[in-house]
Amino acid sequence: MSQWWLAVALVISSGLAYVWPAGWFDPLTASAPWLGGLIALTMFAVGSLLPVDEIRQIGRRWPTVLFGTVVQYTVMPLLAYTIGRAFQFDAGTLAGVILVGCVPGAMASNVLTMLARGNTSYSVSLTTLATLASPVTVPLALWLTLDTQQDSNFAQVAITLLWQVVAPVILGFSLCRVSLRFQSLMQVLGPIIANLVILWIIAAVVAINRQRLTAVDLNLLLALFLINVGGYFAGYYSGAMIRLDEGMRRALTIEVGMQNCGLGTTLALSLFPGTPAAIPTAVYTFGCMLTGTLLATWWSNRAPNALLTGAVNLSEAGP
Repeated sequence: MSQWWLAVALVISSGLAYVWPAGWFDPLTASAPWLGGLIALTMFAVGSLLPVDEIRQIGRRWPTVLFGTVVQYTVMPLLAYTIGRAFQFDAGTLAGVILVGCVPGAMASNVLTMLARGNTSYSVSLTTLATLASPVTVPLALWLTLDTQQDSNFAQVAITLLWQVVAPVILGFSLCRVSLRFQSLMQVLGPIIANLVILWIIAAVVAINRQRLTAVDLNLLLALFLINVGGYFAGYYSGAMIRLDEGMRRALTIEVGMQNCGLGTTLALSLFPGTPAAIPTAVYTFGCMLTGTLLATWWSNRAPNALLTGAVNLSEAGP
């Protein structure tokens, strides 16, 4: 799974999802009610692959987890707001673009960090904190940028993401600690499960939003690309600024640039009904997965080397 064909598989699967003939049975849209469970399965696989040493380091690196979450919830909303205003989108599209920047990091970032040979436990920590903070940060960011005070059950969103992300990771990790046989099995099957299920989830999001994606124009694609790449640069160089080691920089890069726009699409439909707000979030779901996969695959062939980057491994330097 750590080869370039993963990116090719993403393009092919999502392309098929987009052009699937009308009237045919569509397994992707039929799987919509099960996407939460599929996400949980992916995170279970990720948890089963977490090394014990990385987990032990989480408590010692809590300042870096807080730092990364702050970077994500400041840089991404600001990028989305600035770029959205610069392109002068209509109100509905602008709301969707800004929502792209306000949602927490994508759960797929943990899988791609693993593929990129980054620090997976740091990635999971970032996703977890960003998810738990989302009931406060998402409506606050939307209120500051769009002056919207729509009623939404953001607490329920956080609870849902808690069982989809945190609980499966803990379960997978714990089972591998109590059963060496299960651990050996998951070392082989874990990466396969994680990547195949992520491919299915992204294709399903494309299929579910097939009609909305036909309304995309080049200006919107360019704006979303700039937000995505700007997030990657902000993540990597903010990590360099505080001298994170290369593995943690890779995790922060992918975490900041990739957004949970599957969640964003759901929020767009409920917060801004009757507007094109769901189009930017649906497009970004595929786009950030594509660029994230390409970046992670490129990194997968390059081992992190702290000596070459001049970084300090904060997890070994103590609190």
